[in-house]
Amino acid sequence: MKKKERKVEDLLVWQQAISVANVIYLHFNSLNDFGFRNQIQRAAVSISNNITEGFYRKSDRDFKRFLTIALGSTGELKSMLILAIHLKYIDAEKQVELMGQLNQIGKMLNALINYLSNQID
Repeated sequence: MKKKERKVEDLLVWQQAISVANVIYLHFNSLNDFGFRNQIQRAAVSISNNITEGFYRKSDRDFKRFLTIALGSTGELKSMLILAIHLKYIDAEKQVELMGQLNQIGKMLNALINYLSNQID
């Protein structure tokens, strides 16, 4: 029997990052503030993209490094959502929902980073 090939799409953290990016894109797509829209969308996409890039590097050390970058992008997106509230670009309910999802993503990224740290050391 052939061993099942691992895919990044199987990672729950990647799935949740894609889900958040989708919501961010749809919510801010018609925003006239191009600079803000561009930055928040780029931060959202950066999370799943960095998880993917690290996953396919085939090295635990590289994967950990890219997960750390994804964690930074998670923080950036949270900061952008706080600013979005102040600028009235998003309502409080949607912001709280997204922040909760980002907190979960952050916990999963931290757990994976810690796991890989133990494997590397």
